[in-house]
Amino acid sequence: MSDDKKLTTRAENFSDWYNELVLRSELADYSPVRGCMVIRPHGYGIWERMQRALDDMFKATGHVNAYFPLFIPESFLSKEAEHVEGFAPECAVVTMGGGKQLEERLVVRPTSETIIYSMFAKWVQSYRDLPLLYNQWANVVRWEMRTRLFLRTMEFLWQEGHTAHASHDEAEAETRRMLGVYREFMEGYMAMPVITGQKTDSEKFAGALRTYACEALMQDNKALQAGTSHNLGQNFAKAFDLTFQSEAGQQEYAWNTSWGVSTRMIGGLVMTHGDDAGLRLPPKLTPIQMVIVPIWKTDEERDATIQAAKRIADELGSFKRPDHERIRCHVDDRVSIKPGAKYYHWELRGIPLRMEIGPRDLAQESGMLVRRDTREKRPIAMAALREELPIILDQIQAEMLAAARARLEANSIREPMSYEKFKEIMEGPGAFVYAGWNGDPAVEARVKEETKATIRCIPDPEFRSPVAPTACMVTGEPAKYEVLWARSY
Repeated sequence: MSDDKKLTTRAENFSDWYNELVLRSELADYSPVRGCMVIRPHGYGIWERMQRALDDMFKATGHVNAYFPLFIPESFLSKEAEHVEGFAPECAVVTMGGGKQLEERLVVRPTSETIIYSMFAKWVQSYRDLPLLYNQWANVVRWEMRTRLFLRTMEFLWQEGHTAHASHDEAEAETRRMLGVYREFMEGYMAMPVITGQKTDSEKFAGALRTYACEALMQDNKALQAGTSHNLGQNFAKAFDLTFQSEAGQQEYAWNTSWGVSTRMIGGLVMTHGDDAGLRLPPKLTPIQMVIVPIWKTDEERDATIQAAKRIADELGSFKRPDHERIRCHVDDRVSIKPGAKYYHWELRGIPLRMEIGPRDLAQESGMLVRRDTREKRPIAMAALREELPIILDQIQAEMLAAARARLEANSIREPMSYEKFKEIMEGPGAFVYAGWNGDPAVEARVKEETKATIRCIPDPEFRSPVAPTACMVTGEPAKYEVLWARSY
């Protein structure tokens, strides 16, 4: 597809719009290996910004980074029954190595609970060794049959936190704390509001005691599970003999947690903020915050405007306010491309600000500033850039979150409704639907079969309706929970 062809609009076909945008904005491309992707520099730059922010947040809560092997003995996976049942269909298995049949097959990690807790068992003897608060940045492989760039690929990048504690309450507090860290990151950096809550038993992580999730609503009114945090109880500790001597002198099993987010968040960023002209990236995560486009007609004007643009970029990149990081600038000084094509190029890629500088601007010591999110265009004095740009970038960040939050609220339905009406909504525009549920897994399975909608979570108290539903939406029986329904990615 040529770069100057218009994107399919979201209204025409949201799925096609997403795929075209990821490819043409150069976030990622298809790999020669089926179901895998190549993350291009623009996409990887976003992931690096995500990593940096999250890593700082993890370390601020006492976690340390480590690395564990890519290959896991097959016998490890089978030690926890729920775990192996949940992951066996998705596993890639190595049977040959060095031209010889392996004595024990190796699983390419789909997740690392088993290998990590086997090591924890070697390192923990006493309550004094606890807690262990570890995080790993890694890749994982899950043999997905239907793949989609960033949202579901056979190999993807992520972080996985793994901890060991002396009590259930400590593990539960850790699980909830890290869910809160994810929500803080998603709203504060991604400008993507989320609903947090507990997963039902049918939706929880294989082998977990409880799973909590961050659920976001995309522009097509489908849910995206953006991050999860699991209280694993003692299941893996018992499987790998992860024990410790308590303060009372008793031998006890440790309590574990795990939690993770992945490059799927980049897909969430695209579907939360993108428009029919391309990406719209929040300033905190974009690799480039402002692109400067010099404009000229003669060689003399070209030299003068490019020099001015580079001087501005250098000054902004070297100046740091106490409450704001250095501004990340790029000068588009390509000589064979017209200004209009450059504008389109950077608009498609979602760069928050563009500044145009021509000979007249230089004479007036100003430039023309354009916001990507609102398309607002206004002159700005060069002398004011240091002071004004951080304020404008913060404003863009805040307004993107406010717009996404307003859309979430506008597409969340809380009033009582019949099951027939629910089916119409799921077949039509979609939404986040809050409704009563009697707690019966058979009812949950029936709704999934008939509508493809699932219970995204049992919302945390702050997200529940002011008046709790009293009846199950499907059966009319007394409601045990208020739950959040939606179709999902």
